[in-house]
Amino acid sequence: MKVYGTVLCVGELLIDFFCTDVDVSLTEGRHFSKQAGGAPANVSAAVARLGGQSAFLGKVGADPFGLFLKQTLEEQKVDTSMLLLDTAAPTTLAFVSLAANGERDFVFNRGADRLMSLEELDRAAIREAAMLHFGSATALLADPFREVYVTLMDEAKANGQYISFDPNYRGDLWNGRQEEFITLSRAGISKADLVKVSDEELQIITREADRNAALDLLHEWGAGAVAVTLGKDGTLISSPDSRMLIPSISVKSIDSTGAGDAFVGALLGQISQLAHPAEFTRSSELQQTFVTFANQVGAIVCTKVGAIAALPTQGEVREFVRQAAL
Repeated sequence: MKVYGTVLCVGELLIDFFCTDVDVSLTEGRHFSKQAGGAPANVSAAVARLGGQSAFLGKVGADPFGLFLKQTLEEQKVDTSMLLLDTAAPTTLAFVSLAANGERDFVFNRGADRLMSLEELDRAAIREAAMLHFGSATALLADPFREVYVTLMDEAKANGQYISFDPNYRGDLWNGRQEEFITLSRAGISKADLVKVSDEELQIITREADRNAALDLLHEWGAGAVAVTLGKDGTLISSPDSRMLIPSISVKSIDSTGAGDAFVGALLGQISQLAHPAEFTRSSELQQTFVTFANQVGAIVCTKVGAIAALPTQGEVREFVRQAAL
């Protein structure tokens, strides 16, 4: 029997090392800040931070970095019973520095996250989750993790579980393989009850510059509700029967890292409270209410540094919105 309210997030959990030196490459950088990273992990933390129930499925190394990541999720009240610790492979690490023009220097040391296999999973426990969120930047890159990702999505569809999918395109990772990314993303979209994309991802996946034409394609492929995040301009929410732009709130952005993941977590947390999550796709009123709140959460995360560290509680969101209205 499914327990409504539980969001299981599938994907990578890793360490982001951000270079804190100003306008230097990784060759020149000497000082780094360690942060918990991984889009689906950020989503799971956002769901829990806002009062929902979430769990995380992925793999890290049984090393100090992996233990730090496990502890970070548990501090946010995320269920880590399906987080695997690999004694043979290290935790995945990403190193990033930013130039003054916004370009980034990026080095990715892939580790344990890519090695999760179907044989290691508790498939019965996975079937008990009401909702599964697939939002990984790395899971689709190669087997065995890609096989896990695709298989779990197929099984969730067959099991009648609510499926959320965020393609999470990263040019650094898919360089020279964009066609492969498009094919895999289209397959995921065809199974998803909720799809979240950026404006850039929408154009890449559909090859359509016109948003309405691109959204029509996603629905033709099988997508239920589609949320296109447009930064300060808000979110375009689309279903087969309706489409509307829902504005965000104006903030002074300091760091947009994790804002999209916070948006997804806030949205899924609300949908997970519905006895029948598919109602979200059919109800313009629910879309208006839920996306407005998710926009607020994403905007607030932009006012602080970090992804998980910047996540607000429901009370903090209400107070922030009240102050903004004064």
